[in-house]
Amino acid sequence: MKFASITNRLATLGSDKWAVHSEGRRRAAAGEKLIFLSIGEPDLPPPEAVVNAAKDAMRAGRLGYSDGAGKSNVREALARHYTRTCGRVIRPSQFLCLPGTQNALYLAMQAIVEPGDEVLLLDPYYATYEAVVIAPGGVPIAVPLDPDRSFHIDFKALEKAVTLKTRAILLNTPSNPTGAVFDADEINELGTIARKHNLWIVSDEVYASIVHGHHVFASPFHQLELEERTIVVSSISKSHSLPAFRAGWIAASEEFCAKALPISDTMLFSHHGYIEDALTAALDGVFEETRVAKHAYATRAKALVDGINGSNRVKVHMPEGGMFTMLDVRPTGLSGEAFARKLLADEGVVTMPGESFGAGGAGHLRIAMTVDDATMKEAALRIRRLADRI
Repeated sequence: MKFASITNRLATLGSDKWAVHSEGRRRAAAGEKLIFLSIGEPDLPPPEAVVNAAKDAMRAGRLGYSDGAGKSNVREALARHYTRTCGRVIRPSQFLCLPGTQNALYLAMQAIVEPGDEVLLLDPYYATYEAVVIAPGGVPIAVPLDPDRSFHIDFKALEKAVTLKTRAILLNTPSNPTGAVFDADEINELGTIARKHNLWIVSDEVYASIVHGHHVFASPFHQLELEERTIVVSSISKSHSLPAFRAGWIAASEEFCAKALPISDTMLFSHHGYIEDALTAALDGVFEETRVAKHAYATRAKALVDGINGSNRVKVHMPEGGMFTMLDVRPTGLSGEAFARKLLADEGVVTMPGESFGAGGAGHLRIAMTVDDATMKEAALRIRRLADRI
């Protein structure tokens, strides 16, 4: 039988990137005790009040179809949230509710990318970014980030990568996989390039509330002059430890939301009413559980950094935000892929090879802060032990 060309375009952009993690799962199912630092699945409890909001909504009968863009209550909650963070009035008509950030990314690219259009990816980038660009026929263009500058943006390289075919810049701050947080000056400079070349900015902000130390989150959507060209995608999967809820959204201009809604309707037709009520509670509330989780990610990262410091074979920096950092294994002479496989085989630690996140991740491992401090210290010990043997 004949299949559409999209099946070939995406054939190598799916589960292959998670091969080391999948092998770890197989070995764990066979009884091996492993330390998993591979997947960004929060291990800490979500806010009880948000879970209860979903339960109450189900018991109240919120089990029917919702609106394509989301019911008014959840879009009003999103408007309140973004009005607070942006410092100007943001309207409910500037949101689309979707099942998670991944769906929101897919919709955003379907709405703005034509076959042959180029989208600039800051490399390393999240493992599905290539796929969401390629799906509508777009061309991902990697713009390398320097690991020796904590993976921050080289704006000369970014602007040099712009061509007449460039349609958008895909931004992720705080970054998965690098842990970099781009400050307000960097966002301003990126916005200047976007305005100069009439580009969209698709801003993945799923880790916006998880910023460490003195760093401060900044978004292009905060700036009125960038509103018309910015498409924010986000969810409560990480901020509230609720990945299974698939409670995501797009924040953008009214024009974008009106244009993209028919695509969303074609994909999904409706959202989940009880999930919308939980999302409303999450956006309107302040929770001890989210404060504890944010603190935990920072202390776990410090446990890893302290455990690696002093090695001349591997090195790691403290992430500026999010729940990941990149471990540099280049001094061992191994690729990230080879080191990750050896680390699993010899030391029982499961990580993600940096190469899963683009060429810019080569020679690195992505480490997820999803185990407690003591387990993270043990993982650091095993990583150093392997590196010293190589």
